[in-house]
Amino acid sequence: MATIDLIVLGMLKNESLSAYDIQKLVEYRNISRWVKISTPSIYKKVIQLEEKGFIESNIVKEGKMPEKAVYSLTGAGEKQFEKLMMEISSKPLRIFLDFNAVIVNLTELAPEKREICLGQIGESVKTLKAYLEENMKIKENIPDIPETGKAVLRQQMILVQAIETWLDSLKGSFEEQ
Repeated sequence: MATIDLIVLGMLKNESLSAYDIQKLVEYRNISRWVKISTPSIYKKVIQLEEKGFIESNIVKEGKMPEKAVYSLTGAGEKQFEKLMMEISSKPLRIFLDFNAVIVNLTELAPEKREICLGQIGESVKTLKAYLEENMKIKENIPDIPETGKAVLRQQMILVQAIETWLDSLKGSFEEQ
């Protein structure tokens, strides 16, 4: 998947990292909350990118720790990074929300079950909003966090607020029926 390629190549743009370090950065930056990326996919991806010549590994040993592969970007990887940046940024925007599979089928449920489903989605939205608010408070004054990372948090908050408003409207339309 090109998105995972771009994330891995972007992380290696300025520093060499092990697959474990990349995975920890994905967790720390909460990337898996807005891009489908898993720990196994990161480990698979570094192998694939190395096979394609976009990254190269060096085996290092630190103290008593076992040896590990540390990856860095190659010249071809730099070009691939820029190519992916241009390709992905030019694609039509698609927002996938898994709960839309529930929304399109709500009329197939009895009203009490429909209300439960909408309530569960509402609780998920509240949980995500609380998480984002907390995360924004923690990270807003940390200088090491790039402005682009903070921008994604703000974007996610705006989307959650819009979904919250939309969900209230949807609930209201079912109450009127």
